[in-house]
Amino acid sequence: MATPRSPLRKSALKAGYRSGLEQDNARLLKSKGVSFTYEELKIPYVKKVAKYTPDFQLSNGIIIETKGLFVSSDRSKHLLIKDQHPELDIRFVFNRSVSKISNKSKTTYGDWCDRHGFKYADGLIPIEWMKER
Repeated sequence: MATPRSPLRKSALKAGYRSGLEQDNARLLKSKGVSFTYEELKIPYVKKVAKYTPDFQLSNGIIIETKGLFVSSDRSKHLLIKDQHPELDIRFVFNRSVSKISNKSKTTYGDWCDRHGFKYADGLIPIEWMKER
């Protein structure tokens, strides 16, 4: 048996639903005396299963990512990795940390790192990082 399709209705929006179909199903649940909540449950999920392959991992565990261009997708990826793996010490080596993240932004690569708690350097991996324990 096919289910009828409900278009978006102004009454659904006024009632707090996003579509007529949601409103119809809420009405059905209410008419049957079924207890329910609407859009209260929040379920976290990872948007995409992916693997990150860092450029270098030093023997002391420090992970080094070298970047000429640091595009939006890279920045988003590194925020996800940092959030999901806070135990990792990921650091960046840029060609120029004073480069802007976009033509429309005043934020530099270095500013972004500072804001998000990443250590960074320009040009070459600092000797100090290699000596850390």
